[in-house]
Amino acid sequence: MKFKKILGITVLAVASTVALAACGAGGNKSAKDDKTLTVGIMTLDNTTEPVWDKVKELAKDKGVTIDLKEFTDFNQPNKALKNGEIDVNAFQHIYFLNNWNKENKGDLVPVADTLLSPIHLFSGTENGKAKYKDVKELPEGATISVPNDSTNESRALTLLQTAGLLKLDVKDGELATIKNISENPKKLEIKEISAEQAAQTLSSVDAAVVNNTYAQQQNVDYNTTLFQEDPSQDLKEWVNIIAANKDWEKSNKSDAIKTLIKAYQNDEVAQIIYDASNKVDLPAWKGAPTRDQLEANSKK
Repeated sequence: MKFKKILGITVLAVASTVALAACGAGGNKSAKDDKTLTVGIMTLDNTTEPVWDKVKELAKDKGVTIDLKEFTDFNQPNKALKNGEIDVNAFQHIYFLNNWNKENKGDLVPVADTLLSPIHLFSGTENGKAKYKDVKELPEGATISVPNDSTNESRALTLLQTAGLLKLDVKDGELATIKNISENPKKLEIKEISAEQAAQTLSSVDAAVVNNTYAQQQNVDYNTTLFQEDPSQDLKEWVNIIAANKDWEKSNKSDAIKTLIKAYQNDEVAQIIYDASNKVDLPAWKGAPTRDQLEANSKK
């Protein structure tokens, strides 16, 4: 009986030691994880890689390691964030996030502004050269490709309306679709296609609205632009953001996320955003350098 009692105590002591060791290991791992942040982004390219290199460097100086997880299409990063596969993402504008939340019963929130990337209507090409030099040259019956996801299609159609090519009948706050086209004097054919494939259609259409992410990845010539959004207008809904889960400030990643925000919203990063994008993208956070300031710095 005494032997059994002693054996029981010994087993209990060993188990307790293992449990404490496990807790200790877990605590150390958790402490390390507090300083590591997984950020979901679209595939890195010559435009975005220099930006994230500087952000990672600045965050590292503050003790935070940024691990980037790249995605290939716009449908993936929010799902990954909601499922806890990543800590934050940085790939979308506010309108896209709000619409995704609505369609997926999500509660992701914007935590910081990053940049504004005005979209462009590019001329179609023939033998590698632009077919047209001005939006007014588009002929009757011209075919124009636009992204087929709801928010970017609405944005593209609004761009075509601003360019004077068509008119939309849509209520404030609603997304426009081709069904909302109320006037189409040139009888344009609007071709809906996935955003990542729009640039590839330029050789087979008269014009295409291409998101800058894909235009830059696929080396679209910005000199073939027929029309673009005017950054001086109110484009708040199209400002890109860093997004997180609703309760991010209560998580063990809150300090790391705040460090990421400070690292991103930095004047050095602002200049890289402008220069690396060939002066297409603009920093969009409060207090960011203006286009004139960025341009002046580029000439130094």
